[in-house]
Amino acid sequence: MDSVKRSAVTPSKSRLARTFAKVLHLRVATGVAPVEGIKEVKPQESSKDDQDTGSWSRSQSFDDNDEKLRNTVELEAHLAQLFASVSSIKAAYAQLQYAQSPYDSRGIQSADQIVVSELKNLSELKRCYLKKQFDSSPERTLCLAEIQEQKSLLKTYEIMRKKLESQMKLKDSEITFLREKLGDCHKQNKLLEKRLNASGHLSVLDNLHLSGISPSHFITVLQHTVKSIRSFVRLMITEMESSGWDINAAASAIQPGVVFLKSTHKCLAFESFVCREMFDSFHIPNFSLPNESLPEQKHRHHLFFDRFFELKSARPKEYLARKPKSTFGKFCRAKYLKLVHPKMESSFSGNLSQRNLISSGDFPNTSFFNSFSEMAKRVWLLHCLAFSFNPEASIFQVNKGSCFSEVYMESIIDEPSSPPPETYPRVAFTVVPGFRIGKTVIQCQVYLSQC
Repeated sequence: MDSVKRSAVTPSKSRLARTFAKVLHLRVATGVAPVEGIKEVKPQESSKDDQDTGSWSRSQSFDDNDEKLRNTVELEAHLAQLFASVSSIKAAYAQLQYAQSPYDSRGIQSADQIVVSELKNLSELKRCYLKKQFDSSPERTLCLAEIQEQKSLLKTYEIMRKKLESQMKLKDSEITFLREKLGDCHKQNKLLEKRLNASGHLSVLDNLHLSGISPSHFITVLQHTVKSIRSFVRLMITEMESSGWDINAAASAIQPGVVFLKSTHKCLAFESFVCREMFDSFHIPNFSLPNESLPEQKHRHHLFFDRFFELKSARPKEYLARKPKSTFGKFCRAKYLKLVHPKMESSFSGNLSQRNLISSGDFPNTSFFNSFSEMAKRVWLLHCLAFSFNPEASIFQVNKGSCFSEVYMESIIDEPSSPPPETYPRVAFTVVPGFRIGKTVIQCQVYLSQC
């Protein structure tokens, strides 16, 4: 077997231990201190001349070696002083940086004095080196320099520890702040969800029967539907602004050529777009959903009324989780993919994962989709209630440029108190469609322009 090297099993000495070993070796070599266990060897007897010649030669050789060793140790001691002084400057500089923030005038002054003192010491060491003026006791100097260097290192590590502790406290405060901010976000989300569901379960219609439905019930559901649409529109505009969209250009693209009386009215262009997409095919019993069959005409009223009550008190998020393949689930899927353009979704979330999830048959649990599903639920309930009437309710909207009629239209904004003479308000675009239930007309909401 190969023998194990001694260096592989002997632990390495510390710098301070090596310094003490070097000093002890120096004392032994120069005869400064006696060493136990070293015995003198008597020389063999020889002639007197040979003894005198050999003695002189050995004495001369010993003196030369002693002088070289002494010079080497003195130079090492000088270098040790140099490195110790540099370590002190590094420690003082670390203290100076640490005292800057938070500002500590005493610490800065103390560190500055140490730096100045050590720079003077370095200058003195340079002068001594050039003039070969080394310390007369290098053993003591080596030990003191090593001790000074170790103290400087300890001081530097202590300053680093304090700095890391202050950084840790700063990070802890940031974490606390972010946790509080996260808690506020959760509270706002709950308030938003509560507000979305404020009209919530339509409790006023709990005791409603098919034979007792009236236009007033339809108007109540319509009011809740419009509130839900406007909540979604506000959220959509907020997301567009956060994603860097040009709101003015987007509004002009939706309603080209329209001059808005106020900049705040541009949100109505987005509301008209959402209503147009959500109420598209409203007049068709199955909402143009593919592979969706319906019973005979005489049974349809009961079917739609049952659908209305099934979803009226349910939360859309929970309902879609239980029945993702239901008719309402198909409706949400079709309307979302049509209303939310891929470029819009990509700008909101950075990817199309939400769209892909919906296309695959599932539904995401995000604040944006939850707001959409709440709005879709209101439109779906309004559609079910419309086809519960006999005859069914119908939907209408007004074309651009039509003269304003108070019978079929309602201005969505307050008209000017004193319009210019010989001007007639005309429809710029329809925001919310109108409905007819028998002889009852529910006015559509329009945005007017002066012509």
